[in-house]
Amino acid sequence: MPVVPRRSAADVADSRASAVQAAVNLASVEGLEGITIGRLAGELGMSKSGLIGRFGDKEAMQRAVLAAAVDRFVDAVWRPASRSEPGLPRLEALVDAWIGYLRDGVFPGGCFVTTASVEYDARPGPLRNDVAAAVSRWLRVLEAEARRAREAGDLPVDRDPADVAFELHSLASGGSVAGRLLGEAAALDRTRAAMRRAIGLPAGN
Repeated sequence: MPVVPRRSAADVADSRASAVQAAVNLASVEGLEGITIGRLAGELGMSKSGLIGRFGDKEAMQRAVLAAAVDRFVDAVWRPASRSEPGLPRLEALVDAWIGYLRDGVFPGGCFVTTASVEYDARPGPLRNDVAAAVSRWLRVLEAEARRAREAGDLPVDRDPADVAFELHSLASGGSVAGRLLGEAAALDRTRAAMRRAIGLPAGN
C-alpha cells in the first residue's frame, strides 16, 4: 500500500489562508451566515472533512473570515494613511484612503464591516462581539487622530474627537450603502465632501 506523504504545517496554513480569502469574498456578498462548511468546500473543490480540519467548525471559520476581512480593511485604509503626519494630515489621508477603498471594490459586496455590522447588530454571540470590537477599535483610532488635530489647533477646541470619529464612520457606512443599494453614482463623491467637512477641510479639494 503506497504511503501518502503528510502535508507540512506550512502547506496546511497556506491552504487555510486560501480558504479564508475565498470565503471573505463570498461572505462580502452573501453575509457571514451565508458561508457554510459545505458551501465553501464546494467553492474550493475540497471535502467537508478537509475544511473542518482547517477550522474546526462553522463559527470558527466565520470568525477567521471576519478577522481576515478586517485585516484587508486595515491594509487598504490604515496602513497608507498611517504614513502621514498624525492629526489633520492623517485624518485627510484616512478619508482619501477610505473613499478609495470603497470606490475600488476591495470586497466584491462592498464594505465588509458595514455588512457584518448590520448582519449581527441584533444577533448576540461571539461574532457580534468580534464585529463590535473591530468597529470600536477603529473608532478609537479615528478619535485619537481627531484629538491630535484638535491639540494642534487644526480643529476647534470645542470639537469633540469622539463626535468626529462617529461622523466619519457613519458617513462612510452611509456612502457605501447609497452607492451599492441605491446605485447613486455620485454617492462617494458626496461622502468624501461630507467627511472632509467633518474634519474642517474644504469639501472640494
